This record gives sequence, C-alpha cells and structure tokens, in this order.
Amino acid sequence: MLALVNPARGIARRGKPPPPPPSSSSPSHSSAPRLANAVARSAPPARRRARLAALARPFPVGEDAASKSASDASGATSTPNPPPPPPASPPAARRRVRARDFRHPLDQQNTQLLQAVPGLSQITKSLVTPVAEQMLVLEQISTSVLVGPAQLPHVHKLVLDASAVLDIDPPQLYIRQSSQPNAYTLAISGREPVIVVHTALVELMTAAELQAVIAHEMGHLKCDHGVWLTVANLLTLGAEIAPLMPAFVADNFRDGLMRWVRAAELSCDRAALLVAGDPRVVVSVLMKLSGGCPKLSGQLNVDAFLDQARRYDDESSSPLGWYLRNAQTRQLTHPLPVARAREIDEWARSEEFARLGIEPAPTPEELELWSPEAA
Repeated sequence: MLALVNPARGIARRGKPPPPPPSSSSPSHSSAPRLANAVARSAPPARRRARLAALARPFPVGEDAASKSASDASGATSTPNPPPPPPASPPAARRRVRARDFRHPLDQQNTQLLQAVPGLSQITKSLVTPVAEQMLVLEQISTSVLVGPAQLPHVHKLVLDASAVLDIDPPQLYIRQSSQPNAYTLAISGREPVIVVHTALVELMTAAELQAVIAHEMGHLKCDHGVWLTVANLLTLGAEIAPLMPAFVADNFRDGLMRWVRAAELSCDRAALLVAGDPRVVVSVLMKLSGGCPKLSGQLNVDAFLDQARRYDDESSSPLGWYLRNAQTRQLTHPLPVARAREIDEWARSEEFARLGIEPAPTPEELELWSPEAA
C-alpha cells in the first residue's frame, strides 16, 4: 500500500489529553462503528451481539439515492444529505497506544538495518521533488471524493474512531473510483497526511473491515514509516537509484528495503487489530483481498482461510519449500496474505496483545451476525 510519509512531521499526537467520555445523553449509535471499545468487555452478550451486528451491515452507500427515489414517487421533497453522526469520543479508560506497543519485531530489526545505510536521506531527496509532491496532492483533490462530516459521514466517523484508538490526528480520507480493491497512504512534507481508499474495496468490505483497512494505513503514520516507504514506493513506480550508488550496492539496498516494507506491513496489520478488536475482522480483510468479491463475501470462511495458512506453512517447511517461499516473496511489497493471516491470529492470542487491554474475540454465536444475510 502506497505511503509517502515524512517522519519529521510528528503525526502521532503526543502530550494531548484524551477527549472526555461521552455523556449519558449521547445517541446510542455513536459507538456502533467501534469494535475496540474497552467498556464493552463488561457488557452482556446481547449488547455485544447488537454492536457487532451494526458493524457487520453494509454501508448505507445508496441510502440517500433510495430515499430520494421514494420521496420523488410520493411528491415530497427529500433532504440532500443526512445529518452527520456525532463526533467520536474514545473511552476515558483506554490506555494511550504507542508505536512500540505493537511494532512487529521484524519491523524493528529491519528498521535498524536501514538506519545504518549511509546516504538514505539524500537518496530520498533526490527522488522526491516538490513537483512530484504537488502532483500527488492535485491528483487526489481533482479525481477523488474527500470524506468529511457532510460527505459520507458514516465513513468519516470510522476515521475519527480509528484515529482516537491509535492516538493520532485524523488524516484526510479520499474515496477514489477504481476497480482494484486497494488503499494507500500519502504524507507529504508540510501537508496533512492523506489516506486513499478505492471504491472496489468499499464495496467488498463490511463497516468493521473497512475501518480495519483505514487503521492499517494509519499504522504507517503511527509508526513513522516515512523515509523508507517513500523510497520503496518510488522504486516500485520505476524510479532508478543506479546513478546514486554502485550497481551491486543498489541491488542489495533494494532487497533490504523490500524486506523492511514487508515487515512494516505486519506492524500495520497489528494496528488494524487494535482498532478492530477482533483478529477475525483483519483475517477477513486479507481473505477478501486474496479471493473475495461482493457475490461471494457471505460465503467466505475465516477458519478455513486460517487452515489454508497452516497448510502453506507445512508445504514450505522443507528446504526446497523454504527456498521457493523466499523466491516467491523476494520482490513483493507485501507479505503473502496467508502469512499475514497467521501472524495476526497468533499475535491476537499472545500475552503481549492481552496486556494492551483489547476486548477478547466474540463467541461463535456472535460471529453469526457478521454475515450479510443476518445483517
């Protein structure tokens, strides 16, 4: 997922007190898009089922158009935009999340290796020019829809809730028309960071899954995955670093950078889990990105996909399998989906994750409410 980030901007909110808890008079739907709600851990099963059912429903993407058609048929005048939902308020009891709380060990290890590379910042400055930065900004403003309180307010609330959990300032979110289900992050020097989500991804995901995708992108901002992601993404787009260093050094640098990018994605999957509160939401995202489509989404099985991940580990455990596995992933910008699913499932069961105080996974009975048919 594309991310051009400037770590010097200090995206994460440091030193800001958390907002006050919502009053008892707040509308009950203000907590609907949140799975990672610490208060819900003491809630009875009925409340948890209702909360999960609300998150499992598809977005009211066509709600305005449908209400307008019904209104036109009756001769009444419809309101063009529904009133925005109230702003998000994270629970006062939630501890503040730090990047080191969820950063993957491979991310830490490969970050240290990259920090030892001389001249990396100079390479970045040579590749990222003011003209390129301005082009990226204009591209989003001119061809995408900016989400806000008056524009797709339900999606905007997912952004507010996710940023509250991860303790960062809410970035701008653009919805972009594309048949490719994808999302990426842009954080350009001196500008507010931007997350771009493709329409094909919105159509594929439930509300909880879309929020997990947004939280994954926010993980890049929280972890300051800046200078190296900038270079990695430009290399992916075809930029050449050969004039900047000897050929053999450039090849080794490129391989090391790709290893770091894949490790950074594992950290961002953990950020998604912190917001979703349930590993099955994150695994479902990975499964749908691997082989999902709107017609099949209701039939996909998370447990079967995790079994598939374990089978992949078994098949690649031999010396030949290990060699082929490394050859398969060497030039990839993301780890294999089954490997990511296994990683996030294991971390969700770890003591490290439990110490963060995130709500445990729902019971199988509650998970039945996730299907589109039940919603």
